Amino acid sequence: MLTIAQAEDRVSTLIAAARKAGADAADALYVCDASTQVSVRLGQLEDVERSEGEDIGLRVFVGRRSASVSSSDLSADALAALVERAVAMAREAPEDPWAGLAPADRLLTGAAPDLEADDGADPAPAALRERALAAEDAARAIAGVTNSEGASASAGRSVIALATSHGFARGYSTTGYSSSASVIAGEGLGMQRDYAYHSTRHFADLEAADAIGRRAGERAVARLNPGRLASGAMPVLFDPRAGASLLGHFAGAITGAAVARRTSFLLDKMGEAVFAPGIVVRDDPHRVRGLRSKPFDGEGLPTAPADLIADGVLTGWLLDSASARQLGLAPTGHAVRGIGGAPGAGATNLHLAAGALSPADLMGDVKLGLYVTELIGQGVNPVTGDYSRGASGFVIRDGQLAEPVAEITIAGNLIDMFRRLTPASDLEFRRGVDVPTIRVEGMTIAGA
Repeated sequence: MLTIAQAEDRVSTLIAAARKAGADAADALYVCDASTQVSVRLGQLEDVERSEGEDIGLRVFVGRRSASVSSSDLSADALAALVERAVAMAREAPEDPWAGLAPADRLLTGAAPDLEADDGADPAPAALRERALAAEDAARAIAGVTNSEGASASAGRSVIALATSHGFARGYSTTGYSSSASVIAGEGLGMQRDYAYHSTRHFADLEAADAIGRRAGERAVARLNPGRLASGAMPVLFDPRAGASLLGHFAGAITGAAVARRTSFLLDKMGEAVFAPGIVVRDDPHRVRGLRSKPFDGEGLPTAPADLIADGVLTGWLLDSASARQLGLAPTGHAVRGIGGAPGAGATNLHLAAGALSPADLMGDVKLGLYVTELIGQGVNPVTGDYSRGASGFVIRDGQLAEPVAEITIAGNLIDMFRRLTPASDLEFRRGVDVPTIRVEGMTIAGA
């Protein structure tokens, strides 16, 4: 694996070659990943995987024409051919009036924030194996658990470097660790499965394996013998694991591409109250040890924390340079990209701020409602906001969680759901998108 300095040199050299070959402008992205994963099932080692790979992508511009190419062969001959092919393709591409690099005066300069994204640890496969076994053992020890789909533990490290022909060349590295368990409870047609996992940037921050396993087992057993819920309009509470998807729909609706193409249900809502007063949705790329933290975006612009919803009001879009030009606005430092193709836009560490009430208080006045722990399907219309998804979870009866339910459909419209949303106080930062328990009033339930 290259060092950060070596990766920066690699992409800078590629940019120089592209300019020499006739490109008016260019940017290049290098990504190297190395990971180890150990999987166990029923107390036996099932698989050990080790993967290492490096890729480089080049985007070149000839006037307003552009082309992108990528390669996993980083030999000198392969990169020379990559450059020639990219420039030749760009000369034949259609013109795009919005295409181009990020403005030079907006690129990151000076010191980058210390995000503690790389802990330098390299746990041995034996340590990962012991963690996976401990998680599965704890899950299988829960009364009612009858089988296992397995448990795993993984460790990885990445080096990322970006260079542009404006003179930008920066890189950073990250580490990532995870542990998970998935088990089955019950017998025959009555079997239920569930899982638990945790992911971190630092190995020391990873949740204890037995805690992960116990949670997986307890969740599976709690789902046994599900019933049905009568149809009607009622409050729905979303477990944090399920509720995070609501913020995902919100983030997708405020990306520059969706707004520029007029395919967003929040199209005309800039500066308007989208959520209830007091609600805050924050994007924080500078969260220390955050799973999606990064010092600069996919075009080299500095990242910065921002309240996308402040006191319920939509404050702005997530913009890369191309969509910003199309909308007559400035890029916001939210460009995201892969090795191939042009950048898009997206959030980093996104969260819904906690409310004042505990989950118990939030459901305390619910006579009959639904507590959702799992969502199924993709029945969301990004243009209209119409929402309809399969769900399972638990009945809320007289303010308390009651029997499990499955084969439920919940429906509404995201615009209405956001306005009727109330967050609980139990926010934890465990994922790339985090929410506390969420209550949404008046959703339509289709059950028995």
